[in-house]
Amino acid sequence: MKCLFKNSGVRLKNILLCVLTAVILSVQVYSQDIKFDSLASRGIRQIYDIKFGQAEKTFRQLIADYPDHPAGRFFLAMIDWWKILLNPDDESHDDIFFQKLEDVIYQCDQLLDSNPENVDALFFKGGAIGFRGRLRSLRESWLKAADDGREALPIVERASNLDPDNKDVQLGFGIYDYYASVIPDEYPLLKPLMIFFPSGDKEKGLKELKNTAENGKYAKYEARYFLMTLYYNYENNPFKAYEYASILSGEFPDNPVFERWKGRIAARKGDYTESAVIFKDVLTKSDSGLTGYTVLPAKREAVYYVGLQYKNTDDLDSSEYYFDKCVEYSKELDTDGESGFWINSILYLGMINDQMGNRGKALDYYHELLDMKEYGSSHSMAKKYIEKPYRP
Repeated sequence: MKCLFKNSGVRLKNILLCVLTAVILSVQVYSQDIKFDSLASRGIRQIYDIKFGQAEKTFRQLIADYPDHPAGRFFLAMIDWWKILLNPDDESHDDIFFQKLEDVIYQCDQLLDSNPENVDALFFKGGAIGFRGRLRSLRESWLKAADDGREALPIVERASNLDPDNKDVQLGFGIYDYYASVIPDEYPLLKPLMIFFPSGDKEKGLKELKNTAENGKYAKYEARYFLMTLYYNYENNPFKAYEYASILSGEFPDNPVFERWKGRIAARKGDYTESAVIFKDVLTKSDSGLTGYTVLPAKREAVYYVGLQYKNTDDLDSSEYYFDKCVEYSKELDTDGESGFWINSILYLGMINDQMGNRGKALDYYHELLDMKEYGSSHSMAKKYIEKPYRP
């Protein structure tokens, strides 16, 4: 059975985040020497490996060895950004993240006072302002986020003009060109906001992103990440999305963001067996206490897809167990209304109990479903199975 999820609301929010702050991921670390390059590269990999303690040690060494370069302070802030990404509903890292970005902006301004064409200072100032806007977008402070986007874009463009051969900078422009082209057609309500930004070019954006993914030095991972998400969300090509997900999760096997994407993409392309294998691994890592795997959103998504595969293979007792866990987690997480995970789990629990011959329990689930908000065809399916028991 296919997954019933529709992510348009989440996708709309994520698109706006990307458009307002596409410039943030265009920062380029210019090699001062072999040691500088080695430290920067090591620390960036440690962030993606979710080894935050090691990354902090690496970037503090970078600051100590190169105190006049903004890279160390910028990437210290990126550790906090990834802590936010692991559980976006947790706002406990927001204040320290904002403060670290202000430190980066202040240092860059000092450098630009001495040399207005300091490319490093321009890139990292634009990046810091952009990330500030991205978090403001995540917290739905849209006007402040838009102001940050408008402020950051020309700063990074100016830096790009000073170094036109920079492959990494094409990441930000690729993200912007793609999403600025997509938004007006798919989300007309955002058209008024887009008049404040340059027009986009979808094909150009794809080309720029692929160039960075293949030839970038520091931004190639982010380019692959965005290619994965746009092929999944907008190009309707889960097979291409899966290629990038496999590369990312293969490079960083303990990154829960990349691993969860690979699992949900596997489900989208119809390989529920592989999806279940991936999400069982997520649950194993959660039980082991790996960073980012123990948060409820990760556990909920994992039990949902594992339960779905057990349902598909008629292992009904196991499926019921995992969907019950999904409902349990959803009751804790869904404070602003029922999610698709919760609604679908209730539907599937009704269907499972019909298959098991527990008609009374199945009817309870279907009536509960009718008391929840409509999600996809959930109400019509509930009414159908109230009238006639579900049979596979």
